[in-house]
Amino acid sequence: MTTTERPLRADAQRNLERIIASARSLFAEQGAQAQMEDIAAHAGVGIGTLYRRFPTKESLMTALVRERFQEFAVIAEEVERTTDPADALPTVMRRHAEAVEHDAAFQLAMMNLESFHWQGIEEDKKVLRATIARIIARGKKAGTVRANLRVDDYGILMCSTTAAMYFITDKSGWRRQQEIILAGLRPE
Repeated sequence: MTTTERPLRADAQRNLERIIASARSLFAEQGAQAQMEDIAAHAGVGIGTLYRRFPTKESLMTALVRERFQEFAVIAEEVERTTDPADALPTVMRRHAEAVEHDAAFQLAMMNLESFHWQGIEEDKKVLRATIARIIARGKKAGTVRANLRVDDYGILMCSTTAAMYFITDKSGWRRQQEIILAGLRPE
């Protein structure tokens, strides 16, 4: 929340939380075909309440993705603070993946990067990027991360993992795919 935003009333906050939870649930079940009317009904709010907060499905998905990037930043900062530099990169990648394992809205957004609306998320991405850059640098210094890995590679590798989550029928198959990626990040 920015300093110019007023805190929500308790009932409005509860409505927002139900909308977000319902959107995550219906996107997980129905993918991009989830309809705003169904999300409102699932949340137990009127369609007007949903549209006042999120005028389009894209704005709702943007809010879901923004929430995830904020969560990613918290996870990355915790891993940086508490995990040995030699293990930090694999740990943060696994924890980020586990956070979105059942989040089809996030997975869909990552597969549609070119058309996704990033308004309001850029600052969250910068915070996350800075922490990931430090984790990668520490891993290189510890000799456990290949020297040519760049921070830009992280997002691409994580998008690969989220695509695997969405498309692989064996819902734990993404873990195997991520282990292959992690093996490739070790020094030669």
